[in-house]
Amino acid sequence: MTHRPRRSVLYMPGSKERALEKAQSLPADALILDLEDAVAPAEKDAARDLVCDRVKAKPFGPREVIIRVNGADTPWGAADLEAATAAQPDAILLPKVNSAEDLAAARKIAGDIPLWAMMETPLGMLNAAEIGAAPGLTCMVMGTNDLVKELHAAHTPERLPLVTGLGLCLLAARAHGLAIIDGVYNAFKDEDGLRAACEQGRDMGFDGKTLIHPAQLAITNAVFAPSEEALEEARAQIAAFEEVERTGGGVAVVNGRIVENLHVENARRLLAEAEAIATLEAAAA
Repeated sequence: MTHRPRRSVLYMPGSKERALEKAQSLPADALILDLEDAVAPAEKDAARDLVCDRVKAKPFGPREVIIRVNGADTPWGAADLEAATAAQPDAILLPKVNSAEDLAAARKIAGDIPLWAMMETPLGMLNAAEIGAAPGLTCMVMGTNDLVKELHAAHTPERLPLVTGLGLCLLAARAHGLAIIDGVYNAFKDEDGLRAACEQGRDMGFDGKTLIHPAQLAITNAVFAPSEEALEEARAQIAAFEEVERTGGGVAVVNGRIVENLHVENARRLLAEAEAIATLEAAAA
């Protein structure tokens, strides 16, 4: 897909066989099969084997599948990266990326497999531009829990302590043509809070949100999908603009607002996103 939906990116614990089976039918756009935070040290080796064997079998249908490995500075990082590369997922997610060198080192093993970068440290925020330019990187993932911890900050509804870091990563991602996924919302039973967090992330410019529980999927998918109202306006903008171009008329206007090239470009992006979402959902049905 030219526009690959990444509205909902669900973490699944790599040590839980039942969770991996359940993931095959969940309405998530993407799955992060986690070998890092969700797996206890004593289970790391077994989880690696389980996840990589499952990924090789390709049971997840059209969902994008990403393996999050342990860091290169851990006892499991090197083996994780080698095994994940052999499993050939859609991408490999590297934790706590601090610099472009972290990505370059991983790429020597991962080869042509796309890399995703967890952006979750103060140094990573300061180096977001160079990280975004690294060859092989296709997506940034905000690790907001770790970033709050590293900043000695607090979780607040408005996320003011994180605004600088979020903004730096958004700028870097868009400057280099990357996807970028917002951090998790921890209170998975708080639907109103989740919706507000998703709306904030969407309005900031994120492509989607990482999730910690399947119960969060429906709201996240709905918020990060173009609304029917937005799609109707997009179609009207394109039609008005093309009519003016065809007839050599003056300025295109829709709902009392001037329509320029930038509006048409955004309108076509929304329609392409909606088409990609429909294609993915039909394939997963």
